[in-house]
Amino acid sequence: MYKILIVEDDQKIAQLLSNHLLKFGYEPILVDDFDQIDDLFLKHSPHVVLLDINLPKYDGYYWCKKIRQLSSCPIIFVSARIGEMDQVMAIEYGADDFITKPFSYDIVMAKIKSQVRRSYGEFSVTPSSDKEREIRFHGLILYPERLELHFRDQKLFLVKKEMDMLDLLISVYPRSVKRNKLLEHVWDEQIFIGENTLNVYIARLRKKLQELEIDHAIETVKGVGYRIHVTWEEDVE
Repeated sequence: MYKILIVEDDQKIAQLLSNHLLKFGYEPILVDDFDQIDDLFLKHSPHVVLLDINLPKYDGYYWCKKIRQLSSCPIIFVSARIGEMDQVMAIEYGADDFITKPFSYDIVMAKIKSQVRRSYGEFSVTPSSDKEREIRFHGLILYPERLELHFRDQKLFLVKKEMDMLDLLISVYPRSVKRNKLLEHVWDEQIFIGENTLNVYIARLRKKLQELEIDHAIETVKGVGYRIHVTWEEDVE
């Protein structure tokens, strides 16, 4: 049974969500201590997190970032905030989807099912053997299952969507990838399809590469999309 962590301080909404989750065969976990959400996450290891923005003490963006440091599990924001920047910020902090209140419970269940299917079910990426997948590219080493990126003696973590995008860009090198192809590869639904969505993730990925002292690695191909541009010295192994 898939476990769904509900981080919602409106107890009526939280209980209604819990009831619907039970009806659809999920195991709901209700947060009652909003100061220790990360501890509760580690205790239960949920498969999906439903996360409100307006919470006591720390907001949902803060907790999204904290959870992302622990796991790549799907995070769906459920919020009364409807501004485009709220959705962009959710993406920046690592969210996978955004549902605005008031919402249809059928839509919530459908989106949870989609995330479960993508991350753990028929659409999930499962290694063909027990050996962990490793991608080597001009001195870069990617470990997709661990969401780790290594370069020389440095290591950093990516969120799943960043890893998926970098994996695709590397796999087609030296060709470019169209914007709509990147969106289709990273999202299995038409979610966050505005211009800001892909721009935010590309900017985040560029920033991560810059942390490894790799500049201008992702090149914008005007009118097409993006491609990897090898600007760093390749390690000789």
